[in-house]
Amino acid sequence: MAEIVRMPKLSDTMTEGVVAEWHKNVGDSIESGELLAEIETDKATMEFESFQEGVLLHIGVEKGQTAPVDSILAILGEKGEDIKELLKEDKLPESSPNPIKEEVKTKAPAPVKDVPVVPTPILQQPVVSNNTFPSTDSISNLDVKASPLAKKLAKERGVNLKFVKGTGTEGRIVKRDIDNFNGKSTISGQESFKDEPVSQMRKVIAHRLADSKFSAPHFYLTVSINMDNAIASRIAINKSIAPAKISFNDFVVKAAAVSLKDHPKVNASWFGDFIRYNDHVHIGVAVAVDEGLLVPVVRFANEKPLTQIGEEVKTFAKKAKEKKLQPDEWEGNTFTISNLGMFGIDEFTAIVNPPDACILAVGGIQQVPVVKNGEIVPGNVMKVTLSCDHRVVDGAVGSAFLNSFKNYLENPVLLLGKDSI
Repeated sequence: MAEIVRMPKLSDTMTEGVVAEWHKNVGDSIESGELLAEIETDKATMEFESFQEGVLLHIGVEKGQTAPVDSILAILGEKGEDIKELLKEDKLPESSPNPIKEEVKTKAPAPVKDVPVVPTPILQQPVVSNNTFPSTDSISNLDVKASPLAKKLAKERGVNLKFVKGTGTEGRIVKRDIDNFNGKSTISGQESFKDEPVSQMRKVIAHRLADSKFSAPHFYLTVSINMDNAIASRIAINKSIAPAKISFNDFVVKAAAVSLKDHPKVNASWFGDFIRYNDHVHIGVAVAVDEGLLVPVVRFANEKPLTQIGEEVKTFAKKAKEKKLQPDEWEGNTFTISNLGMFGIDEFTAIVNPPDACILAVGGIQQVPVVKNGEIVPGNVMKVTLSCDHRVVDGAVGSAFLNSFKNYLENPVLLLGKDSI
C-alpha cells in the first residue's frame, strides 16, 4: 500500500525545507535506511534516509523547491499503484518554488536610457530588481544658480554645475563659465543592484532575533578587562604544549563557563511560564558563515581544559562553514558568546539568543594607556558587553557575573588548575 513520505523537521527551528538533491528517481526501488534526498534546513544541508521501503511513485518537491514541514515530499508504494486518491485526500500545503528566483525573472524591465529634466520626485518611484539608472549628478544641476543657457550647455557637455565657479551676478553661472570650465565632472557610472533569494538560514535568523529583540527587554552591561596576564599566560602555554595552540577565545569560553557556575542565575533560560536555572554549562559560540550565523555548543565547558575547548571550537567552525553541523551540535546552549575581536571590533552589543537569558559580546584587545601604581603605562584592554533579558536577570546579578569573568581573565592562574590546560 502506498505511503506518504513527508518533509521532515530536521531542526528545532525548521518550518520549511529546500530539496538540495534527490538521490532517487521516480520508478526506483528504495530500501529502508537508504539515502533518499538531501534537505537544506535553516542551519545545514542534511542527508535524509527513507524509513519506508518500496518504489518511488511520486516526487512532491522538486530539486531547488521549498516546502513546509509535513508537506508531501514523496510517495512510496508498489510499482504501478494508483496514488491519485492519496494525493487528493491529503490537504497539506503543496510545495512552492523559491519565490524570489521567479521574481527576479519577472521583474526585470529594459534599462532606463535617459532621465528627463523633471522635478526630483521621479526618483521616488519603486526600484525594480536588476534595473539601472543614470547618476543623479545631472539632476543636481537643477539646484545650482545658473542661467538657462548655462544649464543647457552643462547638460549637453555632461558638466556638473556644482564644480563650476560662477562669475555672473551673485555667483550665477553663465555661458562663459561653462566655456572656460576645464574640470573633470563628466557623469560616469550607473547605479545597479542584484537581488538574491533569502536562504532558509537567513529567514530563521531574521525571525528569531527580531522576536528576541522586540519581546525580551534587553539591558547592557560593559566592563574593560586588563588582558596583560592573559597574554603572558597564553604565550607561556603555547610554548609548552606545541603543536596544539590555544586562543584568547578559549580563555573567554573557559572564564565564562566557570563564572556561570559561580552565578547560576545567569545560566538560565526563559520559557514564558517558567524560568529554567541550568546546573550544566553549555556555551554556544557564534560562528560566522556566508549566509549568516550558526551557534555550535561546547558542552560542559566548565569541566573541559583550554586545549579541548579550542579543538572543539575549531572543528565546529569548519563544519559550520561546510554546512555539516548536526542538530546535537547546535542545540541545548545555556549561554552564548559572540566574539568579533578578530574582526577589529573594539566593542558592540549582541541580541540575546533565545531561550538563553544572556549573551556576551567580546571586542578586540586594544593597547591603550592605563594607570598602574599612580603612573600611566601601556596596557592591553578588552571590552566585553553582557546583554541581559531583564525578565530573568537583574542588573546586580549580571554585574556580579561580569566581575567574576573579569577577575578570571585578569588572574588566569585561577583558571589553570589541574587538567585545565
